Amino acid sequence: MSQEVEKDQRLFKSRIFERLTHTHFSVPLILYYGISAGLIIHASVHSLLGGGRTILLFLVGFLSFTLFEYFVHRVVFHMAPTNKLKKWIAYSFHGVHHDHPNDKTRLAMPPVVSILLAAITYIAFRWVMGNNVYGFLPGFLSGYATYLFVHYIVHARRAPKNFLRILWIHHGIHHHKDDTVAFGVSSPFWDWVFGTMPRKGNQ
Repeated sequence: MSQEVEKDQRLFKSRIFERLTHTHFSVPLILYYGISAGLIIHASVHSLLGGGRTILLFLVGFLSFTLFEYFVHRVVFHMAPTNKLKKWIAYSFHGVHHDHPNDKTRLAMPPVVSILLAAITYIAFRWVMGNNVYGFLPGFLSGYATYLFVHYIVHARRAPKNFLRILWIHHGIHHHKDDTVAFGVSSPFWDWVFGTMPRKGNQ
């Protein structure tokens, strides 16, 4: 890799801050799945939720993340760069990934950011949902971890010769043909619901 390319990929002049933008994809997966398991165990040990309620809230949380994933990708990551702040946010959080889609170290949130976001999410959801957070948040965080896993393998591995191939095709269209469609990564479901599925000619 040339020095010019490396320079183009930098987000911060500081080596410390720049280093924090890179991580192996397995790190946040371990963190989020681990935190999810810890919350469920805590709720079980202290009898905060029943088993059936925990399962239901987990599923609701997981599905809620897929919707959250879709809208953040569509509305925040692809916002119109109408001013410097929006341009910086869009590029720092996502534009750099479009410019360098094969940079495997930027396919997941760094550990520091991951832990901070998990803590903020827990505090916010705990305040709104009470003990229900111990079922909903594990599902939500597991949804995010699953999204990270799918996003990584779509970029890092060849498409399989089975029904999962659609995920590679769907995300490939978003990256290489039309970034105004195919915002769902872990699933094309919400693209179908909100009318952002790729045209058949692009598939």
